[in-house]
Amino acid sequence: MTQELLAIAGRHLYPNYRQPPVVLARGRGLEVWDTEGRRYLDFAAGVAVCAVGHAHPAYVAAVSEQVARLGHVSNYFYNEPNLRLAGELCRRTGMDRALFCNSGAEANEALLKLARRHFFATGQPDRVRFVAFDGSFHGRTMGALALTGQAKYQAGFGPGVGGVTHVAYGDLGAVRAAMGTDVAAILVEPVLGEGGVVPAPPGFLAGLRALADEHGALLLADEIQTGVGRTGRFLGHEHDGVQVDALSLAKGLGGGFPVGAMLCREALAGALPPGTHGSTYGGNALASAAALAVLSILDAEGLLANAEAQGEALSRGLAALAAKLPERVELERGRGLLRALVLRGTPDLRGISGRLRERGLLVTVAGDRALRFTPPLVVSGAQVEEALSVVEAVLSEG
Repeated sequence: MTQELLAIAGRHLYPNYRQPPVVLARGRGLEVWDTEGRRYLDFAAGVAVCAVGHAHPAYVAAVSEQVARLGHVSNYFYNEPNLRLAGELCRRTGMDRALFCNSGAEANEALLKLARRHFFATGQPDRVRFVAFDGSFHGRTMGALALTGQAKYQAGFGPGVGGVTHVAYGDLGAVRAAMGTDVAAILVEPVLGEGGVVPAPPGFLAGLRALADEHGALLLADEIQTGVGRTGRFLGHEHDGVQVDALSLAKGLGGGFPVGAMLCREALAGALPPGTHGSTYGGNALASAAALAVLSILDAEGLLANAEAQGEALSRGLAALAAKLPERVELERGRGLLRALVLRGTPDLRGISGRLRERGLLVTVAGDRALRFTPPLVVSGAQVEEALSVVEAVLSEG
């Protein structure tokens, strides 16, 4: 069966990805199996998506019950799960309003439109510029791509959306120099995800808040990878004790079901009146039920505390590897269960991740030198130890 499926992929899938010749078939918790019956420990989690693991019984029950009751009615009508989800997210984040969509890129697009139209609606139409950061990643739509601070993602797509200034991540002086009366907002990731898993330096987010206030701009947080408990707090920027004006969520929010959200304060609630923005599938009952199940499981199983505890265990283990293999490993970094092992030189990350996969461990890569570890938040200490032993074995091979 595997070869038949791979043949279909070769003939009919658009070839914009580089998947290995493996077809995953089922999962349970942190374990997944391919169509040949091989078992893998999943420290990728669909790129930080499967927050409660695979086939969690409570998640399966909630989604199954909802799809048997009501799946989609569009935003012409309310549906109960979506209203309850909006309330839950606002309660947990301190925000006042929630707008739903299908993905992280869409959530970031909503942030960008919100910021520009807020100033248009309040009589400051010249405030259209964004300050964003080198190494950032905000999505692959044309607007989100313009805010992404990595040229490799923009190459070949022609002129992008204008009005964006990129500066060095962590450099408050550079941000200050970039500010002006035309700046609508600063957009920041609390931890650079695709840029190599780089946490914000101490005081950086607080400094951005002060600069945004000083210049009358908004501070926006891209919490796509860091949100929904991945760093040990519900939102990544909570570690820095700052308040933002609006933020984006996706990935872990749906636990594997596509859902995104833009959350904002009441002062911005009038920026996007009816007809200015929307999403056909956004906030449908099935996606909302999936997200509510994730939030319920986070609470019932203490997964924020687990993310913090197991993140520390993973950090210690990766740091020990760096000390043991200094010729191969430069350092480990990250926050909670969003962590990276930064390799020296110009490593063959695809080759190394392939050897990890052959030994039964799934990870992703970030930036040019980092192996990224984003296991489901239900990960156990024994599974952390198993993953570390595989990484040490592969890196010790030379």
